[in-house]
Amino acid sequence: MYAAGDVNGRALLTHQGKYQARCVGDIVAGRDVEAWADHCAVPQVVFTDPEVAAVGKSGRDATADSDLDVVTVEMASAAGVALSGMTIGKASIVIDRSRGVIVGATFVGANVGELLHSPTIAIVGHVPITTLWRAVPAFPTVSEIWVRLVEADRGI
Repeated sequence: MYAAGDVNGRALLTHQGKYQARCVGDIVAGRDVEAWADHCAVPQVVFTDPEVAAVGKSGRDATADSDLDVVTVEMASAAGVALSGMTIGKASIVIDRSRGVIVGATFVGANVGELLHSPTIAIVGHVPITTLWRAVPAFPTVSEIWVRLVEADRGI
């Protein structure tokens, strides 16, 4: 017997229930799979005004984790954000310095839930911050906030 969605108490979000249902479907079809995305990088959006979007560990949670050597990088804007009419009150990434990867990201502002998939991929894929430095966002787009956060981490 398998349980997907709220009934299993793992990550009580519609998108996580859909993920779990895909895993159950794979298992029923005889594929060897393991559900793990609802433990390491659960994207969450609070649809308020302004929105709050987060994935992975918060700066506080990451600092409390003795296995991590963390730094939090924050900023409020980038050219593409301003030109789009979108507002960001806060953008932050939490970096584990020992592994050189992002372990969390948080955004506060209008429509910031749309920014959440990029850090989710970075966290799930353990993408090194040095690789993210080489990923050039189109200018001027909202995704430029990523290069600004990575630049801030590099002291630029």
